[in-house]
Amino acid sequence: MKHIVAKQIGKVLLGGAILLGPVGCKDFLVEQAPSNLTPDNFYTIPDHAEAALAAVYDNLRFFGDGSGIFSSNWQMLEAPTGTSTTETAQNSDLNNLYGLVYDGNTQHIVNYWNGWYRVVAQANQALDKVPGITPMDAALKTKILGEARFLRATAYFNIVRLWGDAPLIVKPQSATSDDFYPKRSPQEDIYKLIVEDLTAAEGAGLAWMDVSGRANLAAVKAQLARVYLTMAGQPLNKGAAYYKLAADKAFEIITYANANPTAINLFTNYEDVHKESTKNRVEHLFMLQYNTLVAGNPMDNMFPNFKPVTYNGPSGTGSTVPTLSFYKSYETGDLRAKDQGYFYTSYFTNGNGAPFDLGGPYIFKHFNRTSAGTAGVTGSRLNNLNVPQIRYAEVLLMYAEAQNELGAPTQVAYDAFKRIRDRAGLTTPALGTYTQATFREAVWRERWHELCYEQITWFDMVRLRKVYNETTNGFDAFVGHVNQSSKQALQEKHLLFPIGKQELLNNPNLRPQNPGYPGA
Repeated sequence: MKHIVAKQIGKVLLGGAILLGPVGCKDFLVEQAPSNLTPDNFYTIPDHAEAALAAVYDNLRFFGDGSGIFSSNWQMLEAPTGTSTTETAQNSDLNNLYGLVYDGNTQHIVNYWNGWYRVVAQANQALDKVPGITPMDAALKTKILGEARFLRATAYFNIVRLWGDAPLIVKPQSATSDDFYPKRSPQEDIYKLIVEDLTAAEGAGLAWMDVSGRANLAAVKAQLARVYLTMAGQPLNKGAAYYKLAADKAFEIITYANANPTAINLFTNYEDVHKESTKNRVEHLFMLQYNTLVAGNPMDNMFPNFKPVTYNGPSGTGSTVPTLSFYKSYETGDLRAKDQGYFYTSYFTNGNGAPFDLGGPYIFKHFNRTSAGTAGVTGSRLNNLNVPQIRYAEVLLMYAEAQNELGAPTQVAYDAFKRIRDRAGLTTPALGTYTQATFREAVWRERWHELCYEQITWFDMVRLRKVYNETTNGFDAFVGHVNQSSKQALQEKHLLFPIGKQELLNNPNLRPQNPGYPGA
């Protein structure tokens, strides 16, 4: 972030020198030093607005920051799902997440809280200061503010689903702010702000897609559909009215996609889901942007432990690998469970050599063959792959689920669901063979199998209060479901994460701790 903002400041200062020309020694000595720039005197020209927004985007990448040996922050949302396990077991905090014995000292949880609230803080700064920048093109200002509101809504959407009642901060803070030690706001209030922010972003003049990776209209509408679908379920239980809102919003994207299939669509094959050349395009409605010049892709913890699948030779940590039971739960013939799909059971020695057997399935959903190498082709060694956050595949499944909850599966809902299965090479029973109940579970199964390892499954478990059972192919109640990765049962307390112990010590207004965790 500092690097990006500094570059923008440098442009501003250079422009000032050119415009002002030579100045007297006395004037030079009394000029404001760049190191004295503050939020009160920085936001003066449109470049500053762009710099403020860049800082918000930059902070999203906390998601991939390290969380101790052989672990990254993103693993917090995968380990408790039960769909993955570890070959390494070197990181005690990650082990606690797998074993469902995490608490307020777990580093991933602390990092997530700090990371999302940094996004909120940067977004609040932009939303507070950018309106006062003049002169500035009105449409550009509205667009930047819309993007900032999308990003703030995204942050709060994660916060409220992870911790429930949480501080709701909408203005920049300082040590003298009245709410410097904020209390927790009810979830309803947080969701109200999320919807307001996304609705404002929807009207901010954003393009439907943006290959630069910035927020776009399709991403905003998809996020709104996610929010409405979540509000319809647990814990708010708003029901049919919100299922309809979710279905309608998802259908707006589907309608646009049907009319513009080269702009928004499913990729024809699974390789394109993790290919550098398809970043921010077609199926990828929103992604976290990664480039090795700034930050390299953080998903390498899915590489097999000490096996030569890249130019590095025997390496990798294997700290997130699929459970065999989840891998085997895919239907026979499902292309997602075959090499070239989301899993590989063999690869090429050192990335581009002779093929060898991996000894089991591994997650290749985020594997960059351009960087690592592939058959007969040396890798670039530069992992510039982005991390998907919203895919069109999810939009189709959201529509199918939400529309079904309004009474029964319709032809359009069935068609959306069937498109996911068609790409997987699967035969789908006729619409008339489904009841509302059987179609509901069929869509849920597709969510588990299509959206796995994208930090979505955990949130499905919480909003549905259901967990996919790989053995029965059905769904268990959340409380009491036994994760096959650890053989441990989910408890009521796991519906929320604990607040970090240090946060509770620093701010007593956050108490009580979430139920079931030490410090409550």
